[in-house]
Order: sequence, then structure tokens, then C-alpha cells
Amino acid sequence: MTYISTGVAGLDLVLNGGLEPGSVVVVAGAPGTGKTILAQQMCFAAATAKHRCVYYTTMSEPHNKLVRHLEEFSFFDPEALGPRVEYIHMSDYLRPERQDGLEALISEIVRKTLDEEPTIVVVDSAKMLGDFADKREMRRALYDLTGRLSSSGAVLLLLGEYTPEELRSEVVFSLADGIIQLEYEPREPLDRRWLRIVKMRGRSHSSGNHTFRIGPHGVEVFPRVETLAPHPEAPLTGQVPSGIPGLDELMGGGARQSDASLVTGPSGVGKTVFGLRWLVEGIERGENCLYVTFQDTGAQLTSVAAGFGWDVRAYLDSRQLVISYVPMGDLDLDVLATSVRSEVSRRPVSRVLIDSLSELAFAAREEDRFPAYMRSLIGLVRAAGSSLLLTSETNVHGVLSNSLEGLMFLFDNTIDLRYIEEGSQIGRAVHVAKMRSRGHAMTLNSVTITDRGLEVGDVLESVTGRLEWSALRTHGQVESVRRGTPANGNLPAPNPVQA
Repeated sequence: MTYISTGVAGLDLVLNGGLEPGSVVVVAGAPGTGKTILAQQMCFAAATAKHRCVYYTTMSEPHNKLVRHLEEFSFFDPEALGPRVEYIHMSDYLRPERQDGLEALISEIVRKTLDEEPTIVVVDSAKMLGDFADKREMRRALYDLTGRLSSSGAVLLLLGEYTPEELRSEVVFSLADGIIQLEYEPREPLDRRWLRIVKMRGRSHSSGNHTFRIGPHGVEVFPRVETLAPHPEAPLTGQVPSGIPGLDELMGGGARQSDASLVTGPSGVGKTVFGLRWLVEGIERGENCLYVTFQDTGAQLTSVAAGFGWDVRAYLDSRQLVISYVPMGDLDLDVLATSVRSEVSRRPVSRVLIDSLSELAFAAREEDRFPAYMRSLIGLVRAAGSSLLLTSETNVHGVLSNSLEGLMFLFDNTIDLRYIEEGSQIGRAVHVAKMRSRGHAMTLNSVTITDRGLEVGDVLESVTGRLEWSALRTHGQVESVRRGTPANGNLPAPNPVQA
């Protein structure tokens, strides 16, 4: 079947194609949730010279006011008014003195729909029709309207300020083929709008609450990543060099392609520098890379990279490197997932860096949902054949926040950066804590930030506090041995394979 596009790509994805011709769809929501904007956006997207869209309005808002509010949106076309999108007042058919109730209005809508064959017919607001008829007459009128239009091929949109309780009891919902519920959720620091497909008769659709925003282009829907159809995972194809001297030696040659890796450590220990070097290594190999950041802007990251001799400006201009800066106040799980999905589907992207996981979890305010969300996001990146690196902040002793402790199973590799007390000085250390199904060195090595980025040094000996999540300390003079070799001179035994 050929569906009618809503003009909103994300909503078409949620609906699994769009709106079915001849269907009756209720768009429900409180005042200010975006019902009228969404319905008008659908009309301007679907209308053609042969099959225009008809928008019936009640007496609540004059047409010139409706049009004036549309001028700020890019989907609005003033030349389409009349020839392709027609607005009609229902006032002439809803006079209190009329004795025929809603019969004249229903007959007019049916006549115009059958004669002109519009693509979409909107009644805004269907709920207000109840002011001109009792429940019995309202039920009869709606039965008449939906029955007579069922074979017309036009989509009938019934808008109304229905509450969740009314969604379960009003007669209009038993007659509707589909129900789209819009909600506005006040919360700090950013209010959220979401929509849910309550019902879509005879069709599959993406369940759950889907974030949407109203901006210069109108309504934009960001599908809930957990509900999208899973894609087949790309086969693993070799290893991904980190570009950090000494690290890949500890990791048996490096992470595998399509692995999800996590770098943990306290503030200032070098996680961002780690991530930048990892991306620069990919760029130097001709790979496309994506950096998603919640704190540093593109200009700030470019400056940091330049301080280590990595000039990434030319790669930004060619879009071999894309830096997506999402301010914490604008951060939304579904918006982020849509941004990543769009980027990796637009072109081959070998490396994706998200900085950081702890900030994402803090901003999400959806603790119960977060593990499933992260599993789906990692699966989305892996299915595209991309390698994923995330950073996450710990406290100074290396302890993750409670909200992240249950997420470690999601990652193929975990690399822990720590501070270490070296007498009266503070140094840095690195430990490869996990590599799934692969052996790796279990040593604690020194790390130095040089003018070329991070460098992994020798194995540190005589260090206490490694497994107690307390401060790492050396006793007496710092002892180090050749990188990758323990004090007894034997090669380090790889840790047991982890499932």
C-alpha cells in the first residue's frame, strides 16, 4: 500500500510509512501541544494542484491569525493558499439557531470530499462540535461522517483537546483508525514535548513516547531508538589502532572494528585528549569520524587539538570530521540518537566518539530507560560498521556514579585512567580493565600527557590501592620496568577470556 507522507520524516518512521488513505486519525492533546501546527504541516506537505487539502476551522480562531502564525515556518507556502490548501470556517454550519444540529456540517464535508477528492481533510476542533450537539447526536454525526468518507481515499484528521481519560471513553476514539497523542511535559532544565501512537488499526508502528520539537521547519519528530527495527550488525573487520603510543600493546593490538569502548577517569586526567587522538588516528588513515560533545564547542576542541599539533580544521571543512556540539540544556536522548543515526546512515563513518556518558546519563532524567537506550544506541552504531568510544567521569578514586554502575556489561573494552600519588607529586596511570573475549595485559602503567598527546609508559610497581578504589600510592621511590614487562622479566600473562 502507498501511504500518505505526513511531511515529518520522523513521524513517518514512527508510523511505519505514513497515513493510510481513507483512514480517520484523531490528533489529541492539551492546548499548546502543537496539534494545529502538525495538521497544517501535513496539509502543506501532502497538497497538490489535483488533490488539495481542506482545513475546517471552528469559530475560535480567524483564518488571518492562523496564516500569520504559519509565516515563520519553512513549510508554509503563501502561493498554496487557496489552490492547494483551502481554509473553511465551520461557523455558517454551526449557528445555535439551526434546527438540524450537525447535519448541515457533515453533509458539507462529505459533499466537498467526494466532489474534490482532497488528500487530507482536517476538522479543528472536533471536540468543539460537542458544544452544538448532545452526546447522542454527536455520536450519530461522527458515525455518519466516518462511514461516508471511508471509501473516499482522503485522510480525515480530527483534532481535539482530549484528556488521557477521554481517550479511553469518547466515542470518537472507537471510530478512529488511528490516535496520535501529543503531550507537553514541563521539566528542568528543558521542557519536553512527546507524542505517542495510541492506536493505529491494522498496522504496526513504533511504540513508546517519541520526543518532538517545534522549530523553524515546523514539527520535527525524533523516534525512540529502542523501538526502531534492528539492523543486521556489520561483520568485524580487523583492529582499530588508537594512535596512543604504548596502549595498543596492552590491548593485544587494539580494539576490534565495531567495538564499543569506554574510557573512564576523573576530571582532568586526559579523557578528552585520549578521544581526540583516537579520532585523529582515524582521520590520518582517511576515515570519516564523528565527535559528539556536550561541553566543548567545535572551536574549543579545534584549539585543544592544535595545542598537540593536530590541525583538524581542514577535515572539518571537508566534513571528514564532524563535531556535533549539543549544549547540556538542549540534550535529549531521542534527539541525540537521531543525530547519530542520520550521520552514520548518510555516509560511512568509521569512528564515533561521545564525550561523555556521565553527562548524557545526568541530562537524560530517565534512569529506568537509560540501560535499554544505551544498548540500542550502541547497536545502532555497531550496525553501521562504526567503532564507538565513550568517555565517562569518575571521582578522584576512580568510582563511577551509581547511575552508571549497571552499564559496564554493554562495553566490549574498558580503559581506566587514574591519578596516582608519587611521593609529593601527582602522576597518571592507565589500566585496561576489560576486553571482551580477548586477553590483555593486567598491568598498571604510567601515562604522560606530552606535546603530542597521551603516551603510555612503563609498568608501575609497588603501587597500592588498585582494587580498593582508594587513592593509588607508591611506597618509597617509584619503581618502573620496561613497558609491558613485569619486574621478574616474564611477559605478562593475559587475563582470562571474558564473556
